[in-house]
Amino acid sequence: MIDQMKTLAREETMCVLATDAGGKPYCSLMAFVADEDCREIYMVTHRGTQKYRNLMQNPTVSLLIDTRSHAARTEVQALTVEGVFQKIETPSKYERARTMLLDAHPHLGAFMGHAEAEVLCIKIDAFLLLNGLNESHYEKL
Repeated sequence: MIDQMKTLAREETMCVLATDAGGKPYCSLMAFVADEDCREIYMVTHRGTQKYRNLMQNPTVSLLIDTRSHAARTEVQALTVEGVFQKIETPSKYERARTMLLDAHPHLGAFMGHAEAEVLCIKIDAFLLLNGLNESHYEKL
C-alpha cells in the first residue's frame, strides 16, 4: 500500500497545505513536487505570507493530495500527509528542489524569482490514504 501512496504523491501536482495560525487551521492551495523516494515534498511561497509565518511558529503541517479532478466521485483517492517543515540549509539541496519545482511547474518561474520567494521542504512522517468512501490505510515512515 505504501507504493500506492507514494505514487499518488509523485503523480499529483496540487495539494492543500494546512498550517496552524495560533490555534486556528489555515489552508493554502499549493503546487508541489515530491522527491525521488517520496520522503520530502517541496513547494514555494513568499516569506511575507501567513503560511510562512505559521511555519516559523509551528512547523507541523498536514497536506491533502487528492484525485477529485480526474476520478469518479466513488473512486476518489485522498492522501493525507503528516509532516514537518524544515528549512533547506544546503545550497545544493535548495537548488535541486528549486529545479524540481520549476520542471514540474514552469508557470512558477516569475513567482520563484521574487526576492521573497522561499522553497519549502516538508519532511513526511506518515500517510493516510482513503480509497473511495470506505477503504483507508495508514503508513508511518
